[in-house]
Amino acid sequence: MRIVVKFGGTSLGSGERIERAATSVARAVEQGHEVAIVASAMGNTTDELLDDIVYDADESDRAEIVSMGERTAVRMFKGALSAHDVDAEFYEPGHEDWPIITDEFGEVDIDETTRRTHALAGTMRDEVPIVTGFLAEDHAGNVTTLGRGGSDTTAVMLGKYMDADEVVIVTDVEGVMTGDPSVVEGARNVGEISVDELRNLSFRGAEVVAPSALSYKDSGLGVRVLHYQHDDLLTGGTTIQGEFQRLIDLQEDRLSCLTVAGRAVRNRPGILSELSTALSDEGINVEAVSSGMDSITFYVRQADVETAETVLHDCVVDTDTLSSVTVTDSVAVIRITGGELPDQPGAVNRVIDPIADARINLIDVITSATSISIMVPWDDREQALNLVQDAH
Repeated sequence: MRIVVKFGGTSLGSGERIERAATSVARAVEQGHEVAIVASAMGNTTDELLDDIVYDADESDRAEIVSMGERTAVRMFKGALSAHDVDAEFYEPGHEDWPIITDEFGEVDIDETTRRTHALAGTMRDEVPIVTGFLAEDHAGNVTTLGRGGSDTTAVMLGKYMDADEVVIVTDVEGVMTGDPSVVEGARNVGEISVDELRNLSFRGAEVVAPSALSYKDSGLGVRVLHYQHDDLLTGGTTIQGEFQRLIDLQEDRLSCLTVAGRAVRNRPGILSELSTALSDEGINVEAVSSGMDSITFYVRQADVETAETVLHDCVVDTDTLSSVTVTDSVAVIRITGGELPDQPGAVNRVIDPIADARINLIDVITSATSISIMVPWDDREQALNLVQDAH
């Protein structure tokens, strides 16, 4: 089995923890597995280095300075593996076989990185490669970085291009939890989670796997999150399933939008829950929701609109700070989904600008971490769909 293991800063935060990590790697190697390591900076080294840059350093100098945390970590890890009689080699920018190359725009050069990573994978039969996480190198040999959480990106990227069976993210959390264990009682590990679910959680503050890393995961690559105190790298933690799919979909059902206006939208806690619950109690599925300062809009199937309007009107009548409910029928929704959307500047504009240029009314645009939903008049749906498809 070929695995890439990323050790986060916490798991390398002391000599004792590095020794623990090295022991787990040595055990996997003894069992006959091919292992590559991605090492983050030890503890909070990167943050401390950044805090110490109090002068106006240019990007190249900053990259060189912050790289020292990872450069130290790979040397420490190699020493620990050598103490276990495991052959290892560390790789950092400047090494002749360094794998991760960026172009003039700071983006990963996929072709060159794939070629170099394949070559690095060929060494895994004889040694454990230890790669600095977070760092890259441009074609001129300058140190660049992969951004915040870049060590996760390094690991999943290498796993993909090394044709690894699995990437293991070793961190200071026990996989993905049902809730924050420091806040809620009884939080437990989620054994499995989809890549879409995790990416949405990541963009909303769940610090498990960096969102940028998940775009490199494909269906054939296993990714697992494991606590650093779990000594067996091959078991436990949370498995991340699936891969991102780029889909452009026109929903077949006509929708209606119901807009509830009133001061309660911003001044009364729980108003969204109350309105949603009222619709749910009548068996009405809400397809999408958008909100403004003084309004909430619910999108439901047009077949349900009369019941939905009655339900929401009753809520308006019963609540002094809600003013009215209005309805617009014959709405179409086009959905674009894809894990790479958050990493593409201007992704929303590329979708909506052609529609606006065609003088099609945009009723609403709703975005999430991995999707864009566009609401247009029903009669314009086919033209809008074609414009979106051409834009992608």
